[in-house]
Amino acid sequence: MMSTLPSLGFAGIGLMGLPMCQRLLAAGYPLTVWNRNPAKCAALVEAGARQVATPAELCQHAEVVMLCLADTSVVREVVFGESGIAEGAKKGQLLVDFSSLEPTATREMATELGKTGMGWLDAPVSGGVVGAEAGSLAIMVGGSAADLERVKPVLQRLGQRVTHMGAVGAGQVTKACNQMIVACNALVIAEVVALAERSGVDASLIAEALAGGFADSRPLQFLAPQMAQSRFEPVKWHVRTLLKDLDSAVKFSREQGSATPISGLAAQLMRLHGAQGFLEKDPSTLVQMYRAQDSGA
Repeated sequence: MMSTLPSLGFAGIGLMGLPMCQRLLAAGYPLTVWNRNPAKCAALVEAGARQVATPAELCQHAEVVMLCLADTSVVREVVFGESGIAEGAKKGQLLVDFSSLEPTATREMATELGKTGMGWLDAPVSGGVVGAEAGSLAIMVGGSAADLERVKPVLQRLGQRVTHMGAVGAGQVTKACNQMIVACNALVIAEVVALAERSGVDASLIAEALAGGFADSRPLQFLAPQMAQSRFEPVKWHVRTLLKDLDSAVKFSREQGSATPISGLAAQLMRLHGAQGFLEKDPSTLVQMYRAQDSGA
C-alpha cells in the first residue's frame, strides 16, 4: 500500500505547515521537508520525514512539492530564487501552493514554472490551525482538472472540502473572497464585544446567544469568547496575515475594476491595529482597539 502513495515534498513548516505535514506522515506518505529555519523541521524528522537543505532538493525526492509560505515574495524566492524549486524541477512534477497569494502573481509564476514542465495548482486553505490539525480545512483549487485529480487523495487528508474553482489563479481569487469576509467579520465582532461590555452586557454570552441565528458564524463562535475573556494566547493566526490578504484582495479588485470599499476600510483598520504593535498577535486582540477607544471617550 505504502509504495503506491506518491512521494511528497513540503516547504514552509509554520503554524499551518507543521500540522499539515504531521497528518501526511500519519497517513503514510513519504515526506521530504524544507524550512528557512531548519530547526522547525525537527519534530517531523523525528516522525519519519527526510530533511533537505534547499528547496531545489525537494524535487529530487518528491513527485509533488507543496508550499505553505507567508506571502507572494517568499513564494517567488523559494520557487525561482537561488537553489529554488525551479532549479530542481522535472517534467511531470507538480507544485501545490497552499499559501495565500496575489492571483495575478500566481498566474505569472505558474506560467514561468511551466517552462520546466512542472505543473502548478494554487490551493489556498481556510480553517486555521484548528482545521489543519483536524484535517477539516476548506481547500479552494485553481489549475487543471487532471492535476487536481492526481493529488485529490492527498488534499482529502488535509481538508474536508476540496473545490475546483477553475484555471490557475482561481483558488487565490476564492481565498481573497474568503479573507474579505473573515477579516470584516472579525472587526465587527470586536465592535460587538466592546459595545456589549460598554453597555454592561456580559459579552462572554454573545456567541451562545446568537448561535444558530442569522448572525452566527464560525468566526463569531471562535473569536467572541476569546475577545470577551481577553484570551489572546496562544496565537492561532496573525493580524499581519489578515492585513496582507486584505491588501492583496483590494489590489486585485482594483486590477479587475471591482469596488471593494468595505474591505478597503477593513484593511486600514487592520493596519492601524498592526501599527500599535499587534502585527504578530492573534486577531482576537482587535477588541483592544475598540476598548482603547471606549476608555478614551
